[in-house]
Amino acid sequence: MTQPDELSEKNIRVLLVEDDEDDFVLTKSLLSTRDNANIKLDWVSDFNSALEHVYQNTYDVYLVDYRLGERTGIELIQEAFNTGFKTPMILLTGQDDLEVDYSALKLGAADYLVKGRIDAQLLGRSIRYAMRQAHTVGELAEKENRYRSLFERSIDAIFITDRNFEFQEINPSMVNLTGYTSEELRSMSVRDLFDKPEVYDLLRQQIDGPVHVKDTEVVLVSKDQKKIDCLLSVVAIPDKAGVTNWFQTIVRDVTQQKKAQRDLLIAEKLSMTGQIARSIAHEVRNPLTNLHLALEQLREELPPEDPGLSLYINIIRRNAERIGQLITEMLNSSKPRDLELTPYSLNEAVKETLHLVHDRLQLKGMKLITDFTTDDSEVRLDKEQFKTALLNILINAVEAMKEMTGVLTVKTISLGDRAIMVCVEDNGTGISEQNRQRLFDPFFTGKQGGMGLGLTTTQNIINSHRGSIEVESQEGMGTTFRLIFPK
Repeated sequence: MTQPDELSEKNIRVLLVEDDEDDFVLTKSLLSTRDNANIKLDWVSDFNSALEHVYQNTYDVYLVDYRLGERTGIELIQEAFNTGFKTPMILLTGQDDLEVDYSALKLGAADYLVKGRIDAQLLGRSIRYAMRQAHTVGELAEKENRYRSLFERSIDAIFITDRNFEFQEINPSMVNLTGYTSEELRSMSVRDLFDKPEVYDLLRQQIDGPVHVKDTEVVLVSKDQKKIDCLLSVVAIPDKAGVTNWFQTIVRDVTQQKKAQRDLLIAEKLSMTGQIARSIAHEVRNPLTNLHLALEQLREELPPEDPGLSLYINIIRRNAERIGQLITEMLNSSKPRDLELTPYSLNEAVKETLHLVHDRLQLKGMKLITDFTTDDSEVRLDKEQFKTALLNILINAVEAMKEMTGVLTVKTISLGDRAIMVCVEDNGTGISEQNRQRLFDPFFTGKQGGMGLGLTTTQNIINSHRGSIEVESQEGMGTTFRLIFPK
């Protein structure tokens, strides 16, 4: 199509669709003036021929008569634009009919001219105006398509909301991130996606105030209840009067980055624990061996009939053995696990582990609720190592609950084709946020007489399976452990 800045130099190809030859001759004479010298007119007299030219799209402007035998110019315009036709079309009619005018413009006609009121200047100006308008609309459409493409193809999740923060536009990455369809999201509040609603409330205050929201760390919850670490930025979109009616929010998923950071920190802690354990083992085990030998020698030389001496020797022996056991546990909790991975049903592995705490639950009058996924639960597991890790969590849950009122809930949940989750919930005393953050630290324990290596060992085993472990807890409300294994 001819560009607007070329209208005064380039030829403009115009097709007249008119069933009256006299009107063609009249129109041709109007376009033969000096001012319209660069407008070249062709003519067809029937609807079907005109439609063929429309499909070929070889003209810059189409002049369409309202009366075309049994058909009308309105029908031609409608049929053309229904196929995605963009070239400007001007409707010509023999009488000034406001209803026809509205119909033509509503369908997309560039202009509406009444025969008998047209002169050379008006016709030429209308043709050039229609081309300029079509070019401007085309540029706008191109820009809109470009920005729409950026919106649709963005790796980051993007959504647009109104002033009440109700979803208006949602890109595919947002759908993929949350697991909800666009229709489901539009029926929800943005607040429903936040793990902690109070964080959303604080953000709303910042958005409504002078504080700019950029790369704020938040945790969203997907449809399958998976927590997603995100960086969230919100931009206000004002209208021409400066009034903000829309907000654009960009959500960047940093879950894998955060996991990598946590894994690195865990590896550093385990490495430090291993160094400490090896140092202690080296410095303590030799004198400990000598202590055992000396005790055995002393036992042989002391009178066997003295009960007091035997009591003290046994105390020394038991504590020496306990020290040796603690050193072994420290070494085992920190060193990488050598796994024997084989395909195994996670459901069956969980059931076997639950059997090991069955008696504890019965003795304390606690209730067990289970819910196992019916989807394929096979993963690559070192079954015995997994049972050790899960048993640590189950025992902690039982010890955190009160007798006769404790309820232990164990579920396996399929996370699609990518992973499967074991969820352990208790209604025990819960864990403070400060302690929750230190839960897997070596030597941290809330138990009297405990070493604080059980959950360190558990985490080490889960990580060796390329899995992850999450903990959610609230004091007085119980604790939930989530173990996630890749399929």
